[in-house]
Amino acid sequence: MARNLSPERQAARAIKSISCLGTPRHGNRDDGKVHSLGTARQYEQTFRTASTWLIDHHEVALYHARLEQICEYLETRSIHVGQKQLNSERRALEIFYREIRKDPEIALPRFESEISHTARSRAYSDAQIDLLDNRMTPRVALSLRLANTAGLRASELYSLRRITERSPSSHRVWSDDRFKGLESWARYTVDGKGGLVREVRIPPDLAKELESKRLVEPKIIHDRGIRLESHYNVTGGRNFSNLFSRYAHQHLGWSEGAHGLRHGYAQRRMDQLGDRGLSYTNALAIVSQELGHFRPEITEVYLR
Repeated sequence: MARNLSPERQAARAIKSISCLGTPRHGNRDDGKVHSLGTARQYEQTFRTASTWLIDHHEVALYHARLEQICEYLETRSIHVGQKQLNSERRALEIFYREIRKDPEIALPRFESEISHTARSRAYSDAQIDLLDNRMTPRVALSLRLANTAGLRASELYSLRRITERSPSSHRVWSDDRFKGLESWARYTVDGKGGLVREVRIPPDLAKELESKRLVEPKIIHDRGIRLESHYNVTGGRNFSNLFSRYAHQHLGWSEGAHGLRHGYAQRRMDQLGDRGLSYTNALAIVSQELGHFRPEITEVYLR
């Protein structure tokens, strides 16, 4: 059904439903409508891009998409666009779904872009990680160590699986040079953005601790509107992000968010691969695969 209506026509219908062009914004700021032609054009492009993705991944029209599918779309977009663009797309989709569901209380969660334009490093030092580890509850500290040593996103903590239970995505060509120097580490997989399943490595002692938290039956978790299946009793997703920031502010006096742990992973791995004789370009490509975005230019942002 979704394929019978082109993304262009879906976008045109969507923008028409939320537009009030010609009506001044002054006095109508909270009416949930678009009053600017420039904003209308920008949002229409957002609806066109989202419609294309929804057809390709779920064979569903924008109008009929579930909110969890919209969240999945925004999660995937966070790999490809900066924070300002991501916020704009989230806002456009939120306005649209409030209108078609006639529910002004609908609120899409905020997503963090992988592409940072900040010039400062977001990585934490080893001493800062150790300090937080010693101050956190054991459950949160375990997630801290897992995210730090394996370069995990907060949401990926919930999706950890043994590699014997799930293989990495076969539609990607994976480098044989991944995880050089980590050959003795335990092999797991995580389900990342865009549904990409990738291998990650965890030190043996930490893997043993993780296995002690294995659940008899997996549990279903809804995080940022996305349905996840967790096989371990760990803290992840928005809960981990919020707790991490709270501990960081309390004990460091500042926070770059849990995402800064991935920046630290990228920097350590670049140093390790360089020490093993790999060129900067090759090491950059390998680390981008280990992080799960296949985009060396993003890895370079992590190296600041």
